Amino acid sequence: MKVITQKITTESLITAIEENIFSLISQMKKWPQAAVHDFPEVMWAITDIPSPLINIVLRARLKPDQTDETIQTILADAKNRNVPIMWWTGPATEPVDLEARLVKHGFINAGQSDGMAVELSNIKEDIPTPGGLTVELAESKESIKQWCKVFGAVFELSDFVTDAYYDFINYIDSDKVLSYLGKVDNEPVAISQLAFGAGVAGIYSVATLPEARRQGIGAFMTSIPLLEAKKQGYKIGILHASEMGIGVYRGVGFQEYCKIGLHIWSPKET
Repeated sequence: MKVITQKITTESLITAIEENIFSLISQMKKWPQAAVHDFPEVMWAITDIPSPLINIVLRARLKPDQTDETIQTILADAKNRNVPIMWWTGPATEPVDLEARLVKHGFINAGQSDGMAVELSNIKEDIPTPGGLTVELAESKESIKQWCKVFGAVFELSDFVTDAYYDFINYIDSDKVLSYLGKVDNEPVAISQLAFGAGVAGIYSVATLPEARRQGIGAFMTSIPLLEAKKQGYKIGILHASEMGIGVYRGVGFQEYCKIGLHIWSPKET
C-alpha cells in the first residue's frame, strides 16, 4: 500500500529529509552482497566492498550509556571486513554529542550536506528541454550499465565500486526506485534517481558529465523525476545537496531545512 505524506509543515519536511534515505538503504536487504542490521536504535548496511558509499550507518537513536558500545560493535564489523564505513547524522540523531563521540573513535568529519525539500505543487510542468537531451528510464541491463558508467565517472569511483552498484541496482524494487538516464546524440551524459519512501519522493545521484554541464541538464534531470512523483500523487520532494549542486536545486524550487552530517572511518593502512 502506497503511503503519501499529506501534512506539510517544517517539522514534517525535516522528518522526510531524514527518513526517505532510511527506506532507500533498506533496499540493500535484498542484495546478497550486503548485510543490513536494522534495529530500533540504529541501522547499518555493510559489505566486503571497500567503499564508504556502500557501507553506511544511519538512523541513530541511541541512549548515552549505550552509544560507545554500539559504535565499537559497528567498528568491529567494519574492521573484520577491512572496509571503510560512513555514518550519517541529522536533526533527530541521538545522543546530541554523537558526532564528538564518533571522532573519539577514529571517525573523520567528512562535511555536511544540505537537507532540502520542495512542495511538488510548486514544480513547473512546462520545463524547457536542454538542446538535444533525451531522458529514459534505465531498466535494461545495457541502460543500467550506462547509468553506472556516468555515476562512476562523475564521482570518480573505482571500477569495483561501479560494478558493485550495478549489481545492487538489479535487486532494487523497480516500483520504489527509478533510475533516469539522460543522453545527447545517443551518448549518456547525465543521471538521476527517484526513491519513494517515508511518504515522500527522494532525489538522489543527480550527476552530469563535465563536458555537458552549464546547459540546464542537472536541473532538468532533477525536475523530471519530481514531475513523475507529482503524477503519482506525492506532495513532497526531498534531497541532500552538495555545495556544488545547491544552486541548481534552489532554481528548481528546493529550500534548505536542515543539515546532514557525514563521518567516515577507514581501516589503518599497514
